[in-house]
This record gives sequence, C-alpha cells and structure tokens, in this order.
Amino acid sequence: METTGILINRLGNGKKLVVDSDERLISILATLEECRAALASGGNGETAHLVSVAILDLRLKLNRITDAELRALCDEMALDAATDKTRDPKLPQRGRPLLRLVK
Repeated sequence: METTGILINRLGNGKKLVVDSDERLISILATLEECRAALASGGNGETAHLVSVAILDLRLKLNRITDAELRALCDEMALDAATDKTRDPKLPQRGRPLLRLVK
C-alpha cells in the first residue's frame, strides 16, 4: 500500500515496515545509473539513452519539479539559444545543451 511520501509493507507476522519513498527512489536511481553506465560501456548507447530518460524522470519526481516548471525551463533555454544565434559570431559562444520537453 503506497501513501504520499511513505511506503508501507506488511510483513508475514502482521507488523508494518515503513520506508520513506524518497529513499527508495534514491536507491533505484543509483541502480539505474549503474545500469546506464554498464550499457554505455557495453556499446548499447540507445538503450543507455532510454535508461537516462528514466533517470531524468525519477530526478524530477525526487525534486518535485512539475511538468509546467520543466516546460518553463525548456522555453527559457530555447529563447536563450535563439538569442545566442543572433549574437556577434566573434564573441565566445556558450556551449550549453538545449533541453526539450517531449510528452
């Protein structure tokens, strides 16, 4: 039975084991990061990329970032990237990656 912020498991003896769901997600996140590294080093780049998407989703949940907040960040970064293209090419360019929300 899962409740907000708490995971409750019933043990065989009827007692409850309460585990903070954030701690559980952090543990899962560490496992996924190990899997991603193993996949990437094994030449499975596309699969490693898919695991990276799952990692991003978990991080958003852990940090309680809403879809609206992520969209606002992506919009701001896209606007910033468009502004960078109109800058003088002689000036140093920032090499930040551009994020895009795909739903």
